[in-house]
Amino acid sequence: MEQPGILALVPTLVVIVLAVISRRSLEPLIAGVVVGYAMISTSGVMTKTLDSAQSVLADGVMIWILLAVSLFGALTHLVVHSGGALAFSSKLVKFVKNRQSALLTTWVLGLVIFIDDYLNALTVGSSMKGLTDKHKVSRPMLAYIVDTTAAPICVLIPLSTWAVYVAGLLESNGAAAEGMGLQVYISAIPYMLYPIVAALLVPLVAIGIMPAIGPMRKAEEKAARGESTVSARGGELEIEHEFKGAPNIWNFVVPVVSLLFFTWWFGIDILLGVTAALIITLIFYGIQRVLTFNQMFDYAMEGIKGMLPAIAIIVVSFMLKDVNDTLMLTDFVIAAVSPIMTAALLPAVCFGALALIAFATGSFWGMYAIALPIVLPLGESLGVDPALTIGAVVSAGAFGSHACFYGDSTVLSATATDVEPMDHAITQLPYILIAAAVALIGFSLL
Repeated sequence: MEQPGILALVPTLVVIVLAVISRRSLEPLIAGVVVGYAMISTSGVMTKTLDSAQSVLADGVMIWILLAVSLFGALTHLVVHSGGALAFSSKLVKFVKNRQSALLTTWVLGLVIFIDDYLNALTVGSSMKGLTDKHKVSRPMLAYIVDTTAAPICVLIPLSTWAVYVAGLLESNGAAAEGMGLQVYISAIPYMLYPIVAALLVPLVAIGIMPAIGPMRKAEEKAARGESTVSARGGELEIEHEFKGAPNIWNFVVPVVSLLFFTWWFGIDILLGVTAALIITLIFYGIQRVLTFNQMFDYAMEGIKGMLPAIAIIVVSFMLKDVNDTLMLTDFVIAAVSPIMTAALLPAVCFGALALIAFATGSFWGMYAIALPIVLPLGESLGVDPALTIGAVVSAGAFGSHACFYGDSTVLSATATDVEPMDHAITQLPYILIAAAVALIGFSLL
């Protein structure tokens, strides 16, 4: 199929419809991939699907993700079973007196850990579960705050992986001189309306100015009654307190600080950062004898196994991305909106169209790589401020990462808080749509 046109939307629509009906993530993704390959070629669908799986698993980016997520699962499990997470929660209890302060503390912690969305989601989510449970905060609400301080915050901080990546694209596409990509990126930050609005919405939700809406309201009512809101298939982590002595806050501080420091030290590479942090953690716990040698490696393996559902969803979402690329979904959407593009409409249309692409494909950095070389020259020819154009494109990617229920950041936020990814996506959707609507109005006015 050379030019599928509007039919390029079919695999993504299959995924969305089945996900809404089943409230699952992995199975609808598999169905969408199979339908996509059936559209591409009516023969050898199974072979093409399996070839795609092998190709994705052999890709360097996917190997990096698999290793980083797996090692992070190992590190998180060790911190929990060493008593570090318990000690951290115990310290915060002195400052967190009610539900509102628990939510605001989660938000602030998310603002602090801005280096990478993976690092943010997994660290904040796993650290705050016990404390928010104590104050009867639902896990979907926790997942929403964790997810909102992942990609939306990372794009606003010029030292994050997102900023470094987009700055490189700006230089490679001639939008910035060599070595000036980050400076051009910083000039566009005030125009990144979606992440700004999404981030500012969280404290309004936390203090009750913005009430719980739709499915989130049901989850919050359930938590208020003292009922569990854990929905992940793995269930809630049961901790056997096998560590020796009283919980030690340093068993939390050393792994987390090591993780942040070495991620920054190795050029914002979370894989190298988590590897170094894991080695230091094993040595630190070994010296203390807080856990036996066998316990440490058993818990590390449990942590890796706990990440398998998230890894499976990420792998299949990459397969769906390949299907959408083959069906030229991005090209179709850009071609459809280009005829109506004017200087006044470009920021809003650019944000809306690219946000839909990012949501549908689950590919945010890939969307940047495709869209920036097209949109920036178009905006320049129409006389649109380049910073405004960049802000609209980056906002669209942040929306996609935040909203897409099979996007990696969404899946990892759900995994870290023991929520089924689809439940997380549905409960946070009203807040995402509110932020997107405000951003769209803002881009229209600008």
